[in-house]
Amino acid sequence: MTTPTKNYKKILITTAIDYTNDIIHIGHAYQKILADAVARYYRSKIGENNVYYLTGTDEYGSTSEKAAKERGLTPKEHVDEISAKDREQLDALNISYNRFIRTTDEDHKKTAQEVYLKAFNNGDIYKEKYEGFYCEGCESYKTISELDEKGQCVLHPTKQIQKLEEENYFFKWAKYSEFLLKLLENPEFTLPDGRRREMIAFVKSGLKDIPVSRPKYKVSWGIDVPNDSEQVIYVWFDALINYYTGGKSAGFWDEDTKIIHILGKDNARWHALLWPAMLKSVGLKLPDTIYVHGFINLDGQKISKSLRNVIRPSELIQKYGVDAVRYYLLKHGPIVEDVDISLKHFEEVYNGDLANGLGNTIARVAKLAEKSELGFPVTGSEENFSKLDRHMEKFRVDLALSDIWKIIADLDKHINENEPWKITDMSKLQEVLSYEVSEIRKIAKIIEPFIPETAEKIQKQFGETRIRFEGSLFPRLG
Repeated sequence: MTTPTKNYKKILITTAIDYTNDIIHIGHAYQKILADAVARYYRSKIGENNVYYLTGTDEYGSTSEKAAKERGLTPKEHVDEISAKDREQLDALNISYNRFIRTTDEDHKKTAQEVYLKAFNNGDIYKEKYEGFYCEGCESYKTISELDEKGQCVLHPTKQIQKLEEENYFFKWAKYSEFLLKLLENPEFTLPDGRRREMIAFVKSGLKDIPVSRPKYKVSWGIDVPNDSEQVIYVWFDALINYYTGGKSAGFWDEDTKIIHILGKDNARWHALLWPAMLKSVGLKLPDTIYVHGFINLDGQKISKSLRNVIRPSELIQKYGVDAVRYYLLKHGPIVEDVDISLKHFEEVYNGDLANGLGNTIARVAKLAEKSELGFPVTGSEENFSKLDRHMEKFRVDLALSDIWKIIADLDKHINENEPWKITDMSKLQEVLSYEVSEIRKIAKIIEPFIPETAEKIQKQFGETRIRFEGSLFPRLG
C-alpha cells in the first residue's frame, strides 16, 4: 500500500452508518473501534487536523418506519432516540469521531437530492416498473440466486421476504460494469483480496440496473425524490451519499484526501460496486480503499434480538473497562474472516494479555523504579511507530497488537534475566532500569491507537523523572 504521508495530505476514514431500528451491539462496535484505531494511528503520523473520522446513523427506510410504528412513535421521534443511544455507546467506547452524521441532517438531505438529480440529468436514472424480491432487514432488493433454498434472505432468515411490484426510478448500474472491473484491478481498492475477488465475480455474473426510489404509498419515511413528489430516494442510495456529505462539508473530499471506507461484508457490494458507479456518474472523486471485515458470532450463534444474545458495548465496559473491550475486539475480531467470541474467552484474554501481561509488566517496572529512588529523565526518543506501519497500512490491527505484545514479553524477559531487585551497584541498576523505563515509554506511545485510556495512564505515570507505583491497570479476574 502506498504510504499516505507521501501522496496524501489528508485522510478521511468512515464506517458504515447503522440502521436505527435498534441500538448498536458489539458486532457493530467492532467496526467503530477498528476505524478508531486506524484514525488515531494516522493522526499520530500526519497530524490531528489532517485526519477526519466520520460515523453515524442511517435513519430512513422501512425498518425505521416499522420500528417506530411498533413503539407508537413517529419515525422522527424514534430515530432521534436510537441515534442518541448509539452515540452514547460510541462515546463509552472512546471513539474519536469528528462527526456523527445522521441521514436526517439537513445538509445530507440537500446533498442526497443534488446527487440524485445530477445522475438523473446525466441520463443514468430512469423510471421503470420493478418486479422482484425485497428484504426489509437488508433494505435491499434480492435476486433468486441471493435467497436460500426456502426462498429467504441468508442474512435475515426469520424475516419474510417481500415480493414487490411497483414503479421505481432505476440507476444504470449495468452501464458501469467495465468501469468497475477496471477499478477492481487495483489490489488496494478493495481489501482483503478475497473480498476483491468476490466483487469481481459478482460483476462478471452480470450487473442489473437497480431501483433507487420507493413509492411514498409503500415507504413514506425517506428523502423526497427531487423531481417526483410521489417517490422517496431508496435508502441505500441515500445512505451511501452520507460519506460525501460529511467529507465535503469538512474539506475532506478532494484530490489531497485519501478516502478509506471500513465496513462489514454484508455491505461490500454497495460500497465497492454501487457507490463508485454513483460517484462516477456525477463526476466525483472515488474512494481509495474499501476495507471489508467479517462478522462476529457469540457462542456459535449470530447476534440477534430474536435469539436474545445481544450484548451492548456499555454492558461489557461497565464490567471490564473500555480498553479491555477495545483490546479484545481488535485482537480477536473478524478482521479478515468471521469469528466466534465468548465471555469465557474474553476473560481468558483479559487475564492473560492485560492483567498478567501489560498490567503486570508496568507494575513491576514502576515498583522497581520507585524503590530504587533513582531518576529517569524523559528524553523524547521513545516515540517510535515504525513497528506498526507495515500492519496498520493494511488495517491488520490484530497483527500490530501481536507485535506490540512481543515487545512487552521481551521486556518482561529482560526484567527476569537481569533481576534488578538483586542489583546493588547503583550505576548498573540505573542502566538496567533506564532501559526498562524507556521501553515502557515506547509501549505507552505505540498502544495509543488501540487502548488510549491505558496509554494515557502509563504516560502520566512514567512521564516524570521520578516514577511511582500507582496500582494495577488491569486487576486480575477470578
